Amino acid sequence: MRLRTLAAAAALAALFSSVVLAAPASADSSTSIPVRGAADTVVDGVHQRVFISDSYDNQIVVTDLTGKLVTKLTGLSQVRDLELSPDSGTLYAAVYGADKIVAIDTAQLTQTAEYPTGDKTMPSRLAYADGTLWFGYGDQWDSGLGEVDLTAESPTVTLDLAAGHDFASPPMLYADPDNPGTLLALDGGISSGPIVVYDISSGTPVIRVSAEKGGFYHDAALTPDGQNVVVAGPGTRALTEYRLSDLSEVRTFPTVSEPETVSVAPDGTVAATVLDTDDVGDTYVFSTDPARPTSVRNLSHAWMPWGGHSTSWSADGSRLFVLTGSSDDMQFQTVDEPRKYASTLTVDAPSTATRAKSLTVKGKLTADLALPAGTPLQVTRTDLESPNGKSLGTKYLGSGGAYSFTDTPPAGGKVTYTVKYAGDTAHTAATASDSVSVSRATPTLALNNNGKVYDYAKSVTFTAHLGTTYKNRTVEIWANPYGADKPDTLVKSGTVNSSGNLSVTLTLTRKTKLTAKFAGDARYAPRTTTSTVGARVQVSTALGGSYKTKYAWNHTYSYFHQSKDPVVTTTMTPYPGRKQLLQVQIYSGGIWQTTAKQYFTLGSTGKSVVTLTGTPPTGYRFRVRDSYISGSGDSVNTTTYGAWKYFTFTS
Repeated sequence: MRLRTLAAAAALAALFSSVVLAAPASADSSTSIPVRGAADTVVDGVHQRVFISDSYDNQIVVTDLTGKLVTKLTGLSQVRDLELSPDSGTLYAAVYGADKIVAIDTAQLTQTAEYPTGDKTMPSRLAYADGTLWFGYGDQWDSGLGEVDLTAESPTVTLDLAAGHDFASPPMLYADPDNPGTLLALDGGISSGPIVVYDISSGTPVIRVSAEKGGFYHDAALTPDGQNVVVAGPGTRALTEYRLSDLSEVRTFPTVSEPETVSVAPDGTVAATVLDTDDVGDTYVFSTDPARPTSVRNLSHAWMPWGGHSTSWSADGSRLFVLTGSSDDMQFQTVDEPRKYASTLTVDAPSTATRAKSLTVKGKLTADLALPAGTPLQVTRTDLESPNGKSLGTKYLGSGGAYSFTDTPPAGGKVTYTVKYAGDTAHTAATASDSVSVSRATPTLALNNNGKVYDYAKSVTFTAHLGTTYKNRTVEIWANPYGADKPDTLVKSGTVNSSGNLSVTLTLTRKTKLTAKFAGDARYAPRTTTSTVGARVQVSTALGGSYKTKYAWNHTYSYFHQSKDPVVTTTMTPYPGRKQLLQVQIYSGGIWQTTAKQYFTLGSTGKSVVTLTGTPPTGYRFRVRDSYISGSGDSVNTTTYGAWKYFTFTS
């Protein structure tokens, strides 16, 4: 995999257009992209696009410079390397699975040409130099170097141009317009594979210099003048820069994990990604000043496996683009200030504290380039008294990047301390915060009538009483009638009177749970209290079929002929599934004794009609009543016993 932008001259030419066309990025960002097998990445500064070859899904994914999808160029079987023409007008793609190279118009995003490379050649590596498109092809020891002569009227393909070198895998190819006549090839498939520099000024490659540098090269990038190459190799825990003229070592770029990808900005700044098995940092930016430390960022908590990710500079070198993640969650990462050292800021406040008592907040501000003592930090406290934040002024770093300060929180509840570092020419800005749970006094809150039971449709006044508080004197009263069809409802909200009371009158038709709520204030905690009251049902009983009524034995009795069955009609407050309990008693032995008791389901209007059958004895006193028993069919009302209806039988 290679990671390239425009050649240096074209990049500088595109600089002004990129300033005009590109919307300024406000901060580092990460965007999910539909790529499962990233093989190569190319940045087009002229059209403000990024091309990502996806060999798994046989496509080139095109995004803008924020990673937002523009389109997908599909049908490119196992597409591998990408190469942009110096004028950014054409993108070339090695279509490994179709034995061809295709040309794509970068403005219209349509294919304009294709160049078959031969049966089973499997082209996978590309480099553009001096009007010729060079390509590495084949598999393992059957690999070679070929070219497409784009200057010919009918572009022609030529194979077997390795000038006698036997490649162990398709060579990784690099070229730069600032170093004409030069083609760089890395034999990366074997430990003894050399770096080969070709002279292509005659049109036919001739080996200018070759040297073994450890093989198994993962990636490489040319310096802006095209005179040197920076190589990411395996196991060395460093990238190495070599001079192309003699392949002598110029500089090393140390890493703590195996380097995987590398990209060089127009000003020579080197960026790389590493395997990062320990999750300590996956993206490295090396200053052009070797004396400065490396800037390390940890953009992903996944490994950075070889062949699946890429890193690339924007054409003007102001931003760094890195692909991270896995095949099912690939992320397009944008680093907006890659040359600055990433600042890490921590804030550590106590988890709890007492209001109006001093507490200590501490933390650290660190970066790969250490910040000096005296670095200013801005501190803000956010609490119930200052919901928009109150500045606590400027605090300063001590030694080792540590800082601490004391504060006496005037308000209780959640208190948040936010610390901000503005950044400087070498460091990114940083913000962090931590919260403290600060104690508050518990106020008195009461609600009357708890446990009382009222007749159906009774108007009842509920009064909430709030004791001493700081500033907030508002209370809410909520009513939640029993039954899923009646929601919890705010029935009164307001400021309590001079006695601390707030009242509301409700007409009760069901059991109801009342809740009084106080939201709290800066010195007193929130408080709630409840009061649950009962509500009876309306119930009436009528006896039908008697031939007369008469007042006797201290009650009004209905008289029935022994041959007539009494009809008991019950009317009760309706509710779905509601039942009534019918109870019949006879007066015998000086007491009333139950002879029958049974539940009957009420109709939708709350009526129930029951006929009492049998052959009752004459001369005895009877009585009947209908009752609602909470829990028999529903529980939305309080158990309610109806009035007794008295009757007797004659012959």
